[in-house]
Amino acid sequence: MDQVCTKDVIKMFDLKVISGHEGIGRHILTSDISRPGLEMAGYFTHYPAQRIQLLGKTELSFFDMLPRDVQFDRMNKLCSQDTPAIIISHDMEVPEALFVASNEHHVPILSTKMATTRFSSMLTNYLESQLAPTTAVHGVLADIYGIGVLITGKSGVGKSETALELVKKGHRLVADDCVEIRQEGENTLIGNAPALIQHLLEIRGIGIIDIMTLFGASAVRSHKRISLVIDLEVWDSDKTYDRLGLEEETMKIIDTELTKLTIPVKPGRNLSVIIEVAAMNYRLKKLGVNAAEEFSKRLDSVIESKEN
Repeated sequence: MDQVCTKDVIKMFDLKVISGHEGIGRHILTSDISRPGLEMAGYFTHYPAQRIQLLGKTELSFFDMLPRDVQFDRMNKLCSQDTPAIIISHDMEVPEALFVASNEHHVPILSTKMATTRFSSMLTNYLESQLAPTTAVHGVLADIYGIGVLITGKSGVGKSETALELVKKGHRLVADDCVEIRQEGENTLIGNAPALIQHLLEIRGIGIIDIMTLFGASAVRSHKRISLVIDLEVWDSDKTYDRLGLEEETMKIIDTELTKLTIPVKPGRNLSVIIEVAAMNYRLKKLGVNAAEEFSKRLDSVIESKEN
């Protein structure tokens, strides 16, 4: 999980720092955002202090109705040591009590011109992306017919060479060798390349090549949702491989189960074509068309008719 500080949010959304400058290095630990309406009314029993606090017209108009001494008391409680920041929407004026409390407790007060609901949505999406659980997998990630395919296998099995052939056929490379994966939502895994090796591909005997320079910007993309895992392994003559496709294998990455296909590799097999067909077949299955199940039904029907 990445570290996100208040200063990252300031930079991302071009926010104005009003007060509490000493606290812009505070860490943000959750993507949840709080609109402290109940706290403005004095209820702090379940105050989520670790969240960014967002104040809009509703909260501040109610706050203006409170007596002066109550205003200072509420803002002192709002500016806790765990609060990463308090953001004022619509570029509204910061109440005096909040200004004083923020400087006293070193809680940054930030201002945005955006409307409260729109800014809340944008900030939540940003924080969920940055704070999502992450991992790294050795393999290749490519966009094949719109399907994010993660190609795995032992070193030297031919992952990068297969990726190069896929790119030549018009598909897009996301990452080679190391794929950074983050879970941005339930059953949603997004993969990308580390910045150091972005757009690069390693081919043994040639070395490092830049895919974007060789094939153009349309041959690469920065990230892609992963839907299918294809594991390449050296052909084992003693092993029985699935020939019908009725049994579905899965692979768990973080908290998400992904469909996994094991493709045996031996001379003469065109891996790029096999992977293309696997991606198209995966899409068909999602649309409700399953050739293996249809064949099984036909076979059962023939057997049943012969028995009768």
